[in-house]
Amino acid sequence: MEEKEKLTEYLNAIYQNIKTAVQSIEDILTKVEDNKLQQELAREQDKYQALEKECELFAKAEKIEGIKDNNWFEKAKLWSSINMSTMTDKTTRHIAELMLLGTFMGILTCVKDQADHQGISKELDEILEKLKAFERANIDALLPFLV
Repeated sequence: MEEKEKLTEYLNAIYQNIKTAVQSIEDILTKVEDNKLQQELAREQDKYQALEKECELFAKAEKIEGIKDNNWFEKAKLWSSINMSTMTDKTTRHIAELMLLGTFMGILTCVKDQADHQGISKELDEILEKLKAFERANIDALLPFLV
């Protein structure tokens, strides 16, 4: 595989992880009744969007065109999953649990992406590390909503 293709693949993996988090928050935020949880999710959304922008700026600097968001099927699946799960339970605890599960999945994806794309780009490694550290901090921020 050509170096530019590997770079694009790595960038897309990180970008799609971030976009999944952004979409999850957008889909669930309208169902949140607890003000503190709303504020926490809005804070997380802002940070994810800043990381998203970093990916877009990297793509522009490297002349990578068309970084890919998740496909419509993945988006529909995520939206359906959130709506089905919150149809009967919109409690703060349940929503925090859903967000924690998604955050854990995001960290797992980071670890796998890091292993799959070793030595491709130090800049992308740094963005991925920021994402992973941010998601670990989100776990600590969301855990109190379970009690």
